[in-house]
Amino acid sequence: MTDVQIRTEGRAGRITLNRPEVLNALSWDMCLAIEVAVDAWATDPAIDLILLDAAPGRAFCAGGDILDMHKAGTEGRYDYGQRFWRDEYRLNAKLFRFPKPVVSFLHGFTMGGGVGLGCHASHRIVDDSSRIAMPECAIGLVPDVGGSLILARAPGRLGEYLGTTGARMGPGDAIHAGFADLYLPDGWDKLKAALCASGDATLADAAGQPPPKAPLADQQDEIDALFSGERLADIVAALAASTTPFAADARAALARNAPLPMACTVEILHRLGDDPSIDQALLMEYRFTHRALEQGDFVEGIRAQVVDKDRNPRWRHGAPGDVPAVDVANMLAPLPKGTPLPEVTP
Repeated sequence: MTDVQIRTEGRAGRITLNRPEVLNALSWDMCLAIEVAVDAWATDPAIDLILLDAAPGRAFCAGGDILDMHKAGTEGRYDYGQRFWRDEYRLNAKLFRFPKPVVSFLHGFTMGGGVGLGCHASHRIVDDSSRIAMPECAIGLVPDVGGSLILARAPGRLGEYLGTTGARMGPGDAIHAGFADLYLPDGWDKLKAALCASGDATLADAAGQPPPKAPLADQQDEIDALFSGERLADIVAALAASTTPFAADARAALARNAPLPMACTVEILHRLGDDPSIDQALLMEYRFTHRALEQGDFVEGIRAQVVDKDRNPRWRHGAPGDVPAVDVANMLAPLPKGTPLPEVTP
């Protein structure tokens, strides 16, 4: 298919996202096509690694293609999203556990579904253009595609901060927070050619250069103090009591985003702990996303940000501090017995 170019080159299986006109948004068909290739290459002795990149432009992948999701939600076809997420999460888990090196080149925007593709690789390369984020709360969703695993493992309370605000990370911050591994400001084509010719992923390690400064590292103490609350309401109260510019920016971000997903994001990270498995993360995320079209703010978030673009969403809860604990519990409760779950366990 033209939206994603899948081929072998030398010792590498190559996957190139090819929808630059829509920031390489990830469609359902693209997920399924990539999974077929990943399954075949896992046991192919002629393939030593996967090389994952995207067509030149502004993004590696700025997220999932959600317009069809909005249409399905408005029509009451809630199973559409449930089936899509099950397939996508299965691919996320396979990339995380792939038995050979996966080298991803994350230029420009890497967000949402792009994180699920590129940030579970074994060698994640960024440059000065890279901007990585989990901005799902802005459209009524929680950070998913296994992103909660990376957020939970991030230093201190960075996970709570990045997950609720959707803050964008440059290359230094992305490496500091655990979303990337290697900084290479140029020479990507040369490295790709060498990887394909040799099948040796250690060439990527050798090519990496000292990363730029990570502003988040300097803000770590303040982030830990302000985002250490047990619930979203506690974080809101801590931010309200602070007069620093950082706190003001964080308050503004929380005021824009959907209160219920933010509250659930905090709860998800606390339930997962500091070192969850990919299975735990994806299955916890699915409790929310399974319900998102019918019971959450997702349809409204897509309408406000993508369809009508009025940037004036009408969230179910009035303010970030107003989400009752029972609403969080309902969104994250175990799904009823017999509900199909993502096949993410080995």
